[in-house]
Amino acid sequence: MIPLSLYIHIPWCEKKCPYCDFNSHQAKDDIDEPAYINALLSDLNKDLEHYRKVLDGRTITSIFIGGGTPSLFSSTSIAQLLESIEQQISFSNDIEITLEANPSSSEINKFTAFRAAGINRLSIGVQSFNPTHLQSLGRVHSSQEALSAGQAARAAGFDNFNLDLMFGLPKQSLQQSLEDLEQALALKPTHLSCYQLTIEPNTLFHSQPPVTPSNETLWAMQNVLQEKLQDKQYHQYEVSAYSQINRRCQHNLNYWQFGDYLGIGAGAHGKISSANGQVERSWKIKHPASYIEKQDKLGERNLVAPSQLPFEFLLNALRLTNGFDLSLFEKRTFQSIDCINEPLQKHLNLGLLERKNDLITPTDRGKQMLDSLLQDYL
Repeated sequence: MIPLSLYIHIPWCEKKCPYCDFNSHQAKDDIDEPAYINALLSDLNKDLEHYRKVLDGRTITSIFIGGGTPSLFSSTSIAQLLESIEQQISFSNDIEITLEANPSSSEINKFTAFRAAGINRLSIGVQSFNPTHLQSLGRVHSSQEALSAGQAARAAGFDNFNLDLMFGLPKQSLQQSLEDLEQALALKPTHLSCYQLTIEPNTLFHSQPPVTPSNETLWAMQNVLQEKLQDKQYHQYEVSAYSQINRRCQHNLNYWQFGDYLGIGAGAHGKISSANGQVERSWKIKHPASYIEKQDKLGERNLVAPSQLPFEFLLNALRLTNGFDLSLFEKRTFQSIDCINEPLQKHLNLGLLERKNDLITPTDRGKQMLDSLLQDYL
């Protein structure tokens, strides 16, 4: 049975960061938490009714509450939300429930209450420990708050938490990127998301580009950071994800292995497979006010063309360092591996992919050429 996850989007932030292209909105007034929680539960109820036959007997294996900054919500609201969700659909015994949080003091003070509410994993958006770089990124927390975040998470009872860390920041040097990583490692997170700043369309950085490191410096940063993480026993299992043993993010792993997930909240996306081989994607209204008001028409759904499924599977699975098993491809796409045999053999011959028994993994060269490689599966 294909694993089933639940993504919950809470779209408000204290401040919109200049690099952020996610569906997030600056909270200018008090957020009507009860109204949004009710909208989320109504949204879930509609999804569960729509997929009633497909989801029969399935349990939720992971929940990820993202944003935005969901830790702006009270622990009372989060507890009510989780309790109400469990009344509608069963949780697996070892469910992973992640909440995204920022390391500002107001949010750190809530960590213990979030743990009591049912959250068992935090993902903390540190991004940098350097005051100058935090300011250039528009972050609202201080370097001291960033340093306090890991300690506060452990003190609150979290034995599993992630730190988000960026490199390639405006005017950042190679040494400064390494210092950021060393400070992150000193907090002993179980998981690190370490990724390069990218300038995305529809962001302030896109219209007002900052001065970022050269390509040569970016390459050096990536290599040095990867070597340091490997030396400290953080295993890279995805392009930008590193974890201690048995601490991989189960929710994101489900995405990358082309599992199923419900998506509720403003701008949330979902993907559900049926036993007959059909895969349906859904997406919800982006603006939070419209999402709360238009409960009769929350979004759209469409079936994915079978010819598109191999590409969508590989788009996710080839991000994984250990690649994928051929049997997983067939189970998740409902198609024989024969349908991609020609481009697959081409990439094996070119040394972009390698095969060991039934395991397909990208080579180092393949990882560098992933975007162009994937074109052959469209």
